Amino acid sequence: MRIVIAGGHGQIALKLERLLARRGDEVAGIIRKAEQAGDLREAGAEPVVLDLESASVEQVADALRGADAAVFAAGAGPGSGAARKDTVDKAAAVLFADAAVRAGVRRFLIVSSMAADPAHQGDEIFDVYLRAKGEADAYVRSLDALDWTILRPGALTDDPGTGLVRLEAHTGRGPVPREDVATVLAELLDTPATAGLTLELISGSTPASVAVKSIAGG
Repeated sequence: MRIVIAGGHGQIALKLERLLARRGDEVAGIIRKAEQAGDLREAGAEPVVLDLESASVEQVADALRGADAAVFAAGAGPGSGAARKDTVDKAAAVLFADAAVRAGVRRFLIVSSMAADPAHQGDEIFDVYLRAKGEADAYVRSLDALDWTILRPGALTDDPGTGLVRLEAHTGRGPVPREDVATVLAELLDTPATAGLTLELISGSTPASVAVKSIAGG
């Protein structure tokens, strides 16, 4: 498969790129800064320098053409203000989804957040973030041209992955290593029957491959 990942220099994205490249997939990662390219090449991914906050739909579609799947793993990051929650966590996700439709890429994964909700109340930055992620998720769900899966991990940690997870429509809160999020994303890419599902993910006791097959009904 050829897979294009938005937010290609993020921690989850780099782990996913390594996983996919190791198993023989062709991977491209969209990054904002040219100086990040070396890290992507080291992970086995082709760097594509493109700023999703200023690029046109057509420019992003050009980066997606010929891909079998697209993964939105970009985020404004914990140090960013409220404005960038809207321009990255929401607007860039919408742009990437529109570009996937234009490029004819049906399989679309988005890394969201537990408790993301377009109706979430509050004015703190984290409230704005949950609202932005929820609005992005709702937009992706509205696109019939995409075979989308929304993954909502719990509290992300840098602990080593165990490969053991709990993946359900509603898991309740809990932590999950970024490495295990990447593992589940790779399994979801291999499991088109998970299209149309919004899934929560935390650490658990089920091997990732089994958890994904189970939620897909197989």
